Amino acid sequence: MLARRPRDPLQALRRRGQELKLQVDSLVTESQLTGALEPSKRRDIYQRCIQLKQAVDENKNALQKLNKADEAAPVGNYEQRKEEEHSLLEKLACQLQELAVGISKKDTLKVEAHSDKEEDDTTEEDEEEETEETGGEEEESEGDEEGKQEQASPEEAETVTYIALGDFAAQQAGDLTFKKGDILRIVEKKPDGWWLAKDAEGVEGLIPRTYLEPYNKEDKLESSEDSEEGGEEDGEEDVEVVDETADGAQVKQRTDSHWSAVRKAISEINTVDVLATMGAIPAGFRPSTLSQLLDEGNQFRASYFLQPELTTSQLAFRDLMWDAKAGTIMSRPSRVSLILTLWSCKMIPLPGTSIQVLSRHIRLCLSDGSKVLSNIHTVRAVWQPKKPKTWTFSPQVTGILPCLLDGDCFIRSNSSTPDLGILFELGISYIRNSTGERGELSCGWVFLKLFDASGVPIPAKTYELFLNGGTPYEKGVEVDPSVSRRAQGSVFRQMISVRRQPQLLVKLRSLNRRSRAMLSLLPETLVGSMCSAHLLIFYRQILGDVLLRDRTSLQSADLISHPVLATFPLLLEQPDVMDALRSSWAEKESTLKRAEKRDKELLKAEFLLVYHDCVLPLLHSTLLPPFRWAEEETEAARWKAIADFLKQSRENEGSLKALLSPDGVHKPFDLSEQTYDFLGEIRKNSG
Repeated sequence: MLARRPRDPLQALRRRGQELKLQVDSLVTESQLTGALEPSKRRDIYQRCIQLKQAVDENKNALQKLNKADEAAPVGNYEQRKEEEHSLLEKLACQLQELAVGISKKDTLKVEAHSDKEEDDTTEEDEEEETEETGGEEEESEGDEEGKQEQASPEEAETVTYIALGDFAAQQAGDLTFKKGDILRIVEKKPDGWWLAKDAEGVEGLIPRTYLEPYNKEDKLESSEDSEEGGEEDGEEDVEVVDETADGAQVKQRTDSHWSAVRKAISEINTVDVLATMGAIPAGFRPSTLSQLLDEGNQFRASYFLQPELTTSQLAFRDLMWDAKAGTIMSRPSRVSLILTLWSCKMIPLPGTSIQVLSRHIRLCLSDGSKVLSNIHTVRAVWQPKKPKTWTFSPQVTGILPCLLDGDCFIRSNSSTPDLGILFELGISYIRNSTGERGELSCGWVFLKLFDASGVPIPAKTYELFLNGGTPYEKGVEVDPSVSRRAQGSVFRQMISVRRQPQLLVKLRSLNRRSRAMLSLLPETLVGSMCSAHLLIFYRQILGDVLLRDRTSLQSADLISHPVLATFPLLLEQPDVMDALRSSWAEKESTLKRAEKRDKELLKAEFLLVYHDCVLPLLHSTLLPPFRWAEEETEAARWKAIADFLKQSRENEGSLKALLSPDGVHKPFDLSEQTYDFLGEIRKNSG
């Protein structure tokens, strides 16, 4: 039986918000006695604080998805009430976050952190033991100093001066505009990451803390000398070592399209500060910026970029045109079309034992250095305990290997910006052992520009890229300060220091005639795995047949009955179902004769049959748990359900017997499973 939807969803969320407010007020009152309470009681309050924060975030997400059309009856001042409720939830989230940070800095958690730090130190490699122990002590002392600064009162904070790492232009009332190198006095350190500051002229306003660095006249002189040495490049044959910190990582003015994700990441920095203070993570780790963008909606997902794009007039498709001579969609060359191979990541610092790593992966996308210009593609890394600081990738996925592990990625873009490049972000999904809190951290990032200063494409070869710490909006942050990039002493010591830097090894490959012709059938801007590219091409060809060849009137915007077009984009967010389709199609293709493989219409007809026989039953089966990222039990359960289904289909020569079996249970029918609304799915022209 389907769950009944609330008649008044906004009212229900407001009631839930009041309940959460009472619980938060009670917890705040109880926490005021934490100084006199036992450590176990403080831990209990901390865990309840985390649970309440999750409940507040869930209520906030539900509120954001709510529309006026969801109400059973008209509601007066709907937007105002919704905004008031959102402000209440934001206030509760800040209270809980500030409370959690305050409790976690008590002596009890520091003792636990110290033990975690000692256990983590014992796992380091023998050849680096002495150096890293010394660096760990320096990092711990730096973390303690930062913790003391965070606990400073507003009166003490007035004497603290910071230097601006980049330009910042006020976007809202109350923000303070400043330039790179300005000296700012901090008046109050707010828990949401936006500090109240004064500039040299006495003007007061809010500024983001990620643009600041503690100001010290002597350190400034040293850093200015070191920065001249930090941009050196060392090339050897076809391997180029690139330090992008001085070149492509400039702090740029925030853009409206991504700033909400940046503010969300800033609001979570206090949690990361706690982990860094405890020694659970290196100081250069941050909340994942690209993960935040993916959580915002579908505008950075491959399913969005796979859809056709309209022209400026909105009367025709810009990147989906019909080739009457060839009888299929027209190929579309793009400014950038290449294959990127991920090889490995070296010297990636290990997190402490107080957090459990659920996934190690790389997220990559096209960018101009300040905003994302494509979908965000994720590749999961392979990790072995024998080499704990090395991540590897599968250079070519075949057979039953998941496409999520495919290190071969195609890159397509028609952007004309001279600063076009690939943004890589190494990340881990984790869970805290003490609280059960989940999250995703960036372990470093690097930006590889695809064109030089004169507009010539960079050569197709192997690149060894130094990783930067912090977020892509920060500059000069090291992943692990205990192994400084600016080594002092002899040339030998500097060479050893370079070898210990976190690095990403990638290879750019130019296209041959066959792969260029194949990828030209895809959208002009898209990043994806090579092992599933042929399936995406089938989708685009079928899309062209339905929208351009078979539509009775090109002016018609009616819903189109086509289950494949309606459901295929879901596979891009469920890679295991895409693997099932890839496996089933490979089996079917192996039975076709050579002449049949050259018949494009026959291939599309066979692909449609395989899709209906494999994907549609899986997508609507109740035996398949909902897809959840980096949940081992859920992933294993889904793999087992998919494998069992494919086995039964082979034994019964199709899925019809399983579909008609009285033992089979499927989800209730929904019209959206059968209809493709291209006006609701297409992309608007971006410029």
